[in-house]
Amino acid sequence: MSRLTAVLSAVSLAFLLTGPVTAKCAGKNLIDELPPDRLAEIQAATDAVPYPTGNFWRATRGDQVITIAGTYHFDDPRHEPNLAALAPHIETATTVLVEAGPEEEKALMNLIASDPSKVMITEGPTLLEQLPPELWESLSQAMAERGIPGFMAAKFRPWYVIAVLAVPPCAMAEMTKPKGLDGMVIDTATAAGVPVQGLEPYDTIFKIFGSMTEREMIDMLESSLLFEDRSEDYSATLADSYFAGDGRKIWEFMRYESYSMPGYTREQVDAEFAKMEEALMNERNRAWIPVLTEAATKGPVFTAFGALHLSGDEGVLNLLKKEGFTIEELPL
Repeated sequence: MSRLTAVLSAVSLAFLLTGPVTAKCAGKNLIDELPPDRLAEIQAATDAVPYPTGNFWRATRGDQVITIAGTYHFDDPRHEPNLAALAPHIETATTVLVEAGPEEEKALMNLIASDPSKVMITEGPTLLEQLPPELWESLSQAMAERGIPGFMAAKFRPWYVIAVLAVPPCAMAEMTKPKGLDGMVIDTATAAGVPVQGLEPYDTIFKIFGSMTEREMIDMLESSLLFEDRSEDYSATLADSYFAGDGRKIWEFMRYESYSMPGYTREQVDAEFAKMEEALMNERNRAWIPVLTEAATKGPVFTAFGALHLSGDEGVLNLLKKEGFTIEELPL
């Protein structure tokens, strides 16, 4: 794994898993601070892919209907009006499909309970023993700011540490039971008696990172710490962009940030971004399409998943279009 891929993996995970910016957080929207010429470049790159904006859609093919919500995974009061508009679509669906439904979440918790090594280092050297002293000092300080003492952090798997670092210290108190729009959709469906199922196997997260070596994961952890001093800003930028319907712009913003990394050409950056988009989004998108289309043959479907999965040549919307569905944005 190249240094750029390690950085990109860490930042991508942060954007996919980042936590809420609460009243206690004071993050700034980094896109708002860009000079006009850079913002114009990012906007042009955003507009160059299919379906770059919008979070709520309907796909129809004959009498088959799939209502689609691109989500932000954590709590924010701005979800409330969107959920109110989406509720009738949820309550009249035959099936609700989400990234991980109640059964998948239960299976995941059972797996971790029966095999703690999925998230904890149960054998061999801990992170304290694996990391250079200066890196461990930075990590233990970052984790302590999130209320996790060093002796506990030392036993976490690197991927789990990265997920924790994706949440700004100011937001950790709000993370006990985060719902986000995904959880709100599940609650609404459950209350209406609509079955909720997962789009993918419960252990997908382990498969995503299972192909990486421990050394590669350590590289990702080190890269995550490079963004520690601006974690609130990245979190605010993500949330603001999502609620503006500009999810794809986040991806292109990350790309243009990476162009300034020393030792890399734009061509190299673009190649690494393509590799990570394939691993984190496209591969999963393709696997979701037969699940969605099969469910749609049995009645109207409502589906909710991370908004980054919507856009792009192999985003869910364009893949459904290739399957013969007509795609229209919902006027929420």
